Amino acid sequence: MGTDSGSGSVYVPGSSSVTVTNPGSASGGYTAVTDDLYYSGGHLGTLKIPAIGLSVKIYQGTDSAALKKGAGHFEDTSIWDGNVALAAHNRGVNNHFGEIHTLEVGDTISLTTQLGTRTYEVTSVSKVSETDRSALAASTTNMITLYTCVRDQRDQRWCVQGVEIS
Repeated sequence: MGTDSGSGSVYVPGSSSVTVTNPGSASGGYTAVTDDLYYSGGHLGTLKIPAIGLSVKIYQGTDSAALKKGAGHFEDTSIWDGNVALAAHNRGVNNHFGEIHTLEVGDTISLTTQLGTRTYEVTSVSKVSETDRSALAASTTNMITLYTCVRDQRDQRWCVQGVEIS
């Protein structure tokens, strides 16, 4: 399944593929997806955001097959240490991220994987260009990044970021 494999293309729903340098070579946190991190149902974990009543399973990849099932994990980002980046649809049948733009600084997000549970505090909610992938960058800080489309604004994305709280 996922490995530490140099640079690659990343598909963000509603946009073109973008090349992202593999953060595995960066100093600091990075945890590759390995076969032992999958649950028996084929998912990597669960994302919970109490402020919007969300609990959704996370699947590897951001293609349409993964996003049909739940939130998708950007393959070239970490799944545990460093920056964990996820995407999901915001309308239609699977509108898991339909309300992330209503989150406020200080709201909490929890991520549970085979490695444990981490809680993050929202630090920013912003609208970014569909081509702005700076939020996918590797980080030595444990953080989470969520992406989804902006309704009726094809060239924009909602980007929510949070940092781990102790």
